[in-house]
Amino acid sequence: MNKYSIKRLLGVCLSFALLAACTNGERTETLQSPDGQLSLTTGVKDGKAYYSLARGTEALIHPSNLGFTLKDGPLNGDFRVKDVKRTSSDEIWMQPWGEEIEVRNHYNELTLNLEERSGLQRNLSVVFRLFDDGLGFRYFFPEQENLKEFVIMDEETEYALPWDARTWSIPTNGTKYYEGVYTAAPISRKDTVSTPITLEVNDSLYMTLHEANLTDYASLNLTPKGEGETAVTIRAALTPWSTGEKVFATAPFVTPWRTVIVARKPGDLILSRLMLNLNEPCRIEDTSWIEPGRYIGIWWGMHMEKYTWAQGPKHGATTANTMRYIDFAARHGFSGVLVEGWNYGWDGDWTRDGDKFSFTRAYPDYDLKKLADYARQKGLRLIAHNETGGAATNYEQQLDSAYTLYRSLGINAVKTGYVNPMLDHKELQHSQYGVRHYRKVIETAARYGIMVDNHEPAMPSGLQRTYPNLMTQEGVRGQEYDAWSADGGNQPEHTCIIPFTRGLAGPMDFTPGTFNFTNPVYPGTRVQTTIAKQLALSVVLFSPLQMASDMIENYEGRPEFSFITSCPTTWAKTVVPDAKIGEYVVIARKDRNSENWFVGCITNRESREIKLSLDFLDADASYKATLYRDSKDADYENNPYPVVISEQEVNAGTVLNLPLARGGGAAIRIEKI
Repeated sequence: MNKYSIKRLLGVCLSFALLAACTNGERTETLQSPDGQLSLTTGVKDGKAYYSLARGTEALIHPSNLGFTLKDGPLNGDFRVKDVKRTSSDEIWMQPWGEEIEVRNHYNELTLNLEERSGLQRNLSVVFRLFDDGLGFRYFFPEQENLKEFVIMDEETEYALPWDARTWSIPTNGTKYYEGVYTAAPISRKDTVSTPITLEVNDSLYMTLHEANLTDYASLNLTPKGEGETAVTIRAALTPWSTGEKVFATAPFVTPWRTVIVARKPGDLILSRLMLNLNEPCRIEDTSWIEPGRYIGIWWGMHMEKYTWAQGPKHGATTANTMRYIDFAARHGFSGVLVEGWNYGWDGDWTRDGDKFSFTRAYPDYDLKKLADYARQKGLRLIAHNETGGAATNYEQQLDSAYTLYRSLGINAVKTGYVNPMLDHKELQHSQYGVRHYRKVIETAARYGIMVDNHEPAMPSGLQRTYPNLMTQEGVRGQEYDAWSADGGNQPEHTCIIPFTRGLAGPMDFTPGTFNFTNPVYPGTRVQTTIAKQLALSVVLFSPLQMASDMIENYEGRPEFSFITSCPTTWAKTVVPDAKIGEYVVIARKDRNSENWFVGCITNRESREIKLSLDFLDADASYKATLYRDSKDADYENNPYPVVISEQEVNAGTVLNLPLARGGGAAIRIEKI
């Protein structure tokens, strides 16, 4: 037999093999990112649906299983590929607020339609969207005779990683409200962790795993499944109901997107809009009432025990005290005043008796209407505080009456809270029960024209694209820990980590801006930064509704306070000139309403010098830069207060040398001349 005959025979054999594979429903498909750098492979092998991801020739995710365990049996094998559909999209959409105005949504999509080969022959689809900066995929349960109402006991999504990479994460178990310290370790050494998690593979590969469009589903956690010498597989671990089930569903039904951001530099993680792009377009027709801004609040004084939330001689939420805060806010150009402890329900153990909260009835020493009118006359608004103590049902029963009242008074923003490990003493905040509740609050608030700052949330997943009245959320160990935490407060590296972890899930209500580091209540605990770093956090930590945290008397006579009062909270453009996770961060943002730029530089407990190129400025233009920097003798432990304020003319060719003290920072306002 000659070479030609052998080749022909091999070709015939291969054709028969492919035919047999197709007959069995086994099929392999590939998908490229728009720029061709990322490639996805998916299909069915031995009845199992799988996917893998690569960047060029570099494997990012080895073949990983897909599927579910349902209450009535597995839906994770015996699959065949029914068909495959492909599409692509390239569009620009506009944000009413955000880290930039325009967002490009550019992807290639592949839908893998699966069917069980035997038994109930149920259908399941997996939709993959591949962007230049990563992957999103989700499951779709189509309407079908043999799968109507069903219960998900486990989602069996896997991520088979080629390496046991250094990973920043917080543990799921034992961490209330996601308010934990992010630590770095090989992922194989981790217990179950909450997303987002960020992996540093090498100096040119960073990845973040999270989810997008969390709607009527359980929040995603991840747990190591197994490891080798150089690889580790992690698996989805959904937050359960109290009865053990993960998700109750009725077909047709879609899951949230599983997201994988892929970046060459840490800063590129911050600039990714993959999660936002995987959420639905805005459902609010007129967004003109949604107004970002910076506010102050009667809040820090409670933590310092100068005031109380409950009634009594030190009650903070009084008419007179609130008017004092309104006057200060008006003088310094703030957009609003948050008042905690104004309503009935704070007396006694409110975390246990949250169903006693009223969201319409003010304490006798707080004149809600008078104060709302007074704030409006001064050109700002009250922000209503709605702490629930975890009593979600009680809050839902009052939503319409409360929001009707606020709307009538010109109050169009609320801060919600759920300080209780369980909602309604039974269910976790990040279970399907909690996700449903938070979504109801957001949608109801949108109908009444009310913005929401949600504390103790389910982890954000980009819903602000669909409902931009969801301005900001907590879900992070914030500045309040600097008031009373037994470990002394947030350590300097904390704010150098969270932009690359929690910050990737959406705006954070961290509440920077504390100027007085003396703590008479817990002397061993205080703010672990310099003043200059507190200023820089106004830029580094993005939140369109951001509070200057301190009591107003601590701002009086402080020239550095001018940076906070001049710093916007929504932006036209964001760049990250330099960053190293856990060590330092430099972020520059352009004001949405002017040609001015603002820069924040922060460091961990190590001093360092940052060389900052201003090449992001317009060429052939001149600017005046006002710099707020640590003094030479500044130190977060021993001398946190000194700030040097200077001015100089700069342009796109300028390189600034910025010495940062231990736990310090630098903040820069750059105004076009």
